Amino acid sequence: MKQLTHILDKFGIVKEFFIFLKERKLWWMTPIIVMLLLLGLLIVFTEGSAVAPFIYTLF
Repeated sequence: MKQLTHILDKFGIVKEFFIFLKERKLWWMTPIIVMLLLLGLLIVFTEGSAVAPFIYTLF
């Protein structure tokens, strides 16, 4: 738990976002946001690689 608190201290916007989700009871949005972030990271990290044409054909 201490490590999570330390990470959230570094990323204040993430902490505020989780507080927002908790207060508004919008936990159903968490999987959507996680998938969007993972998809964005996939696109960013494969941008310059040989895998990029195959990733872009999925969309």
